[in-house]
Amino acid sequence: MKFNFNNTKIKPVRRKLRHEATEAEIFLWKKLKNKQCGGYKFRRQYSIGPFIVDFYCPALRLVIEIDGIQHGDKNQAEYDQSRTNYFRDFHITVIRYWNNDILKNIDKVFDDLLNKISKSTPSLSPPKLGGDVR
Repeated sequence: MKFNFNNTKIKPVRRKLRHEATEAEIFLWKKLKNKQCGGYKFRRQYSIGPFIVDFYCPALRLVIEIDGIQHGDKNQAEYDQSRTNYFRDFHITVIRYWNNDILKNIDKVFDDLLNKISKSTPSLSPPKLGGDVR
């Protein structure tokens, strides 16, 4: 199986997604950009294999996905789980947050994210691999 990061063939799609970011993505990006999150660099609308993720931190092998109401649908939830399983096979952890949580209390979401990062990286060791966190 061929695997790659930031597939150049889908660069126009990634660029379009960045320009059409949701309000929640914009809010969280303001907290993630410029290494504001524990000193780690995050990328937005980054491709991993066949998928485009909302945010990715290469140093932590961490994906952050922002879910809207459509992610509550059973079929979408199954699709999301299959994506998470795909990433897990490559030792990439996925953390998910709901749009509403970001929009209503970005500081709480950011604190939760910092807490999860600090727990997974004691003394800057490799991150613990885990399941999908909501």
